[in-house]
Amino acid sequence: MSQTILQSVPVGQKVGIAFSGGLDTSCALHWMKKKGALPYAYTANLGQPDEKDYEAIPKRAMEYGAEKARLIDCRPQLVSEGIAAIQANAFHISTGGAIYYNTTPLGRAVTGTMLVNAMREDGVNIWGDGSTYKGNDIERFYRYGLIANPNLKIYKPWLDTAFISELGGRAEMSAFLQAEGFNYRMSAEKAYSTDSNMLGATHEAKDLEHLSTSMKIVEPIMGVAFWDPEVVIKPEEVTVTFEEGRPVALNGTEFTDLVKLMYEANRIGGRHGLGMSDQIENRIIEAKSRGVYEAPGMALLHIAYERLVTGIHNEDTIEQYRINGIKLGRLLYQGRWFDSQAIMLRESAQRWVARAITGEVTLELRRGNDYTILDTRSPNLTYEPERLTMEKGDSMFTAVDRIGQLTMRNLDIVDTRQKLGIYAKQGLLTGGAGTMAPMISMELKADKK
Repeated sequence: MSQTILQSVPVGQKVGIAFSGGLDTSCALHWMKKKGALPYAYTANLGQPDEKDYEAIPKRAMEYGAEKARLIDCRPQLVSEGIAAIQANAFHISTGGAIYYNTTPLGRAVTGTMLVNAMREDGVNIWGDGSTYKGNDIERFYRYGLIANPNLKIYKPWLDTAFISELGGRAEMSAFLQAEGFNYRMSAEKAYSTDSNMLGATHEAKDLEHLSTSMKIVEPIMGVAFWDPEVVIKPEEVTVTFEEGRPVALNGTEFTDLVKLMYEANRIGGRHGLGMSDQIENRIIEAKSRGVYEAPGMALLHIAYERLVTGIHNEDTIEQYRINGIKLGRLLYQGRWFDSQAIMLRESAQRWVARAITGEVTLELRRGNDYTILDTRSPNLTYEPERLTMEKGDSMFTAVDRIGQLTMRNLDIVDTRQKLGIYAKQGLLTGGAGTMAPMISMELKADKK
């Protein structure tokens, strides 16, 4: 098999680049053109909340020397994958109950496959992007690209020592474009970098690499700075409706277009700063990084979805849903969303958990992740107050029934007491206050001598 990763400019060949229109990809595209490659630019419309004019991006690519530039609408597929992640609870990173909704990995899964498929239509079998060798995205794009096109070759300027030596920093890249006659002005440096799509925003690097710097330096792009006391946030009631695991309505307004539904969920959640979190995570290469995340719409839908999950499914199903969700979340993070082991887990949740999730949940949203569930309704609820009512009256079982159930527990209680005695004799357990088993009696220890 010939080499997959090309380490120098493929002169005279078509090279596709995931083009964002920023300094890095603009500079890379023009640099490749000057070196003799034939650059093709592909821009993913992911509904990025910080992008004002998608149509202008391909035009800029042509100005920098692209042979062809295309805008690919990835929003429907992105929202579809985001809802699949909610259905399967594919989220493994959390701190104190605040979840990272894997919004960047979901965006890479969609971008990596859809852009490479678009390139194949143009006869482009070499591609690159702006990811660096230290991050997760270089591996995610690599995997998804090769899955979509088995004949794909990879050329990334940031893996080319010639590019790095000539244009290794933002100042050098900006000077290069200006020297080439482009009126490029490097934007003011923020204290962190941001990557976003319509599912969520990721803020990391620079000042956020220091754990002593809090999320308060971040200016949210999908909602409000809920920690700022000067930001007025009024409590708001919102009702989320699901049918067979799919969100279909917000506050009684039905949506046949899931992209529009996600936009509205983002607006509602964003008004409160819902879904923001500060996480320490393990990158694919097992080095820890820190990120501050926004995902107001994903958070709103997930909270309502899980409320229905707990009201409809039994304990063992919920346990499996959560255990599998942690496994699946990690696979998604690693760029394995379309691997067979991931498909097995997600389709299991979509078939056997999500299909029963029909109903509506009403919440009161306040500031940040502070909310109250006000009502839960579903024709599939297995929650029935009569089963466990504390009021006098008929029930599905009686006190006499419970006596029988408790009596049957004697079998394993005897076994447990015997095991504790064995451990006590071996010196593994000692009785008394502050010990693992303060109830250990002298009777259990008696045979130790």
